Amino acid sequence: MTRVFITGMGALTPIGNDVATFWRNLLAGTSGAGRITLFDTKEMPYNIACEVKGFDAQDYMDRKVARRIARSTQFAIAVAKQALADAGLTIDESNRDNVGVLMATGGGGITEIETATTEMDLKGWRSVGPFVVPSAMANAVSCLVSIETGARGPVMTSTAACASGHYSIIEGYHFLRRGEADVIIAGGTESAVSMLTMSAFGRMGPLSSRTDDPKHACRPFSVDRDGFVAGEGACAVIMETEEHARRRGARIYGEVLGGRLTGDAYHITAPDPEGDGAARALTGAVRNAGLKPNDIGLVFAHGTGTELNDIGETKALKRAFSEHVYDMQFTSIKSMVGHALGAAGAQSAVAAICSLRTGLVPPTINYTPDPALDIPIVGNQAQPTSARYALVNAFGFGGQNVVAVLGRVDE
Repeated sequence: MTRVFITGMGALTPIGNDVATFWRNLLAGTSGAGRITLFDTKEMPYNIACEVKGFDAQDYMDRKVARRIARSTQFAIAVAKQALADAGLTIDESNRDNVGVLMATGGGGITEIETATTEMDLKGWRSVGPFVVPSAMANAVSCLVSIETGARGPVMTSTAACASGHYSIIEGYHFLRRGEADVIIAGGTESAVSMLTMSAFGRMGPLSSRTDDPKHACRPFSVDRDGFVAGEGACAVIMETEEHARRRGARIYGEVLGGRLTGDAYHITAPDPEGDGAARALTGAVRNAGLKPNDIGLVFAHGTGTELNDIGETKALKRAFSEHVYDMQFTSIKSMVGHALGAAGAQSAVAAICSLRTGLVPPTINYTPDPALDIPIVGNQAQPTSARYALVNAFGFGGQNVVAVLGRVDE
């Protein structure tokens, strides 16, 4: 069967605007949380987030293009171009029909809709510009990457709420194994830190209330957790068939071995409290990858820091791995980069590949053990790992569960 390799990576995160900086700061336990600067929080109590800092869209695209598209799409283009450069891959007439784009997002250009609606309320319908729809539509994040890079293979945008980010990687794996492309640019992007979304999440209840101490606010799996910190950003990977990668002498970062999607059929926002759907995704992903539970040594958890997620995910992991769960390592990078919704899984996937390559696991910072959640969390300090395979978890609103299996490739 066709093997699928990762040969390039790109990252825009609250703790680094390239993969090397992102990874270095993850290992150092650096928090990207702070006061929101993207809009005026005024008297809002929901005023902290993990924002991308120092990003200039014109470093990656023409000024006119940048002005007409949403920030999430700007991010998508940037990480796609980073990943292509990292892979040493040029798209031209000889290969463009065999390079696809699968970029995921949860909200797409939701902030563009908010801005346009506010403007329309103030100035009337004539104030609505002609670029609102193409800027706001979710599939712009893939279509604009296609246009900007020249990739003319399969182009698709997956939207699975907080599980979107690495669902695109699993889908890309299937496209490549079906022979529908030689190369896929896959990843996730999100920029939804706005008054509308922060107000909605705040009223819903899952946000951390530690606004006086942003850097210590997100505490996944910790006894004193009280919710997540919103984040933004994007990550992308270049995926190639083994034949294509070998033929061009590509550097190989790791391998995608498969994954599994399941549904909770339980609630539109709350996860199944017993972790049934997540457990089925975990066991199914391992089986689909041709592995056994004892082969898995490392899990990049969904780990939001909410009561419902952390308890449900822990139950799911115990159901899937039984006693082997105590021989594994678990970490949540959301403690540092926040919850980037549709980009979260892609961020964790890039971190997992870096972890397998370097033999180091980034910490879950702000961690104080919870006796009720007794799985072995990599807390506060990076740890070495001998893991050959890693799982990346993401569980989205509506009960969408996605688990991807990534592996180390020893060249």
